Amino acid sequence: MKAFYAEEQKRHDPRAFLSSGAAQPNPEKPERIERLLVGALSAGCTIERPRDHGLGPAAAVHTPEYLDFLEHIYARWQRIEGASAEVIPNIHPIARNGSYPASAVGQAGYHMADTACPISGETWQSALWSAWSAVDAAEAVISGAPAAYALCRPPGHHAFADVAGGFCFINNSAVAAQVLRKQAARVAILDVDLHHGNGTQGIFYARPDVLTVSLHADPVRFYPFFWGHADERGEGPGLGYNFNLPLPRKSADAAFLEA
Repeated sequence: MKAFYAEEQKRHDPRAFLSSGAAQPNPEKPERIERLLVGALSAGCTIERPRDHGLGPAAAVHTPEYLDFLEHIYARWQRIEGASAEVIPNIHPIARNGSYPASAVGQAGYHMADTACPISGETWQSALWSAWSAVDAAEAVISGAPAAYALCRPPGHHAFADVAGGFCFINNSAVAAQVLRKQAARVAILDVDLHHGNGTQGIFYARPDVLTVSLHADPVRFYPFFWGHADERGEGPGLGYNFNLPLPRKSADAAFLEA
């Protein structure tokens, strides 16, 4: 099986994040993808470098303002006197009223759901190459491969159309699904991460052409807290095309397999 990966994906190397109000070492480190790469090679995968697909695939699922923010916010942040080394928001709108802030600090709060997705000078390129790995994996399947593996890091399933969060910037699975829609009338995304894929749900919540299914720890006591409940079934044309199966914390493999 082909696996797609680019060395540029390792350059995003966040320092810290806030956990329960305390600064902790950020666990979303380059070592994560190094371990996945070893696993893919051990499983007999052939590693291929993805192609540069430009902004098109990401722009198919993310807003222009958000992508412009991701690309340019680090340089703007560095011009703020006394600012942190990485872009980390200190304000979040409870509800948006339709206005869009002009300041870098305001835009960080607008486009970043939490403090777990700091942006450095390498984040934008790493996120792009991660998304391009997803594009090439999807195109390999379109071309006839029974399966393909995208070694995506930074990850993506917490990223909404215009909001980063939970270590995620570009929603890789949404990008891949959009590519697959070029040839397939319907696409399904099955998310088995410990955390609910709230960004993926948000992107496709009103669409009937992409089924989103997520198995995850019950958000009543687990991140992302505000999404991932069983009664979230989609809306409008997408009603009935979103399924959440929240599981009790510490559920073992058997619970996931049963679900």
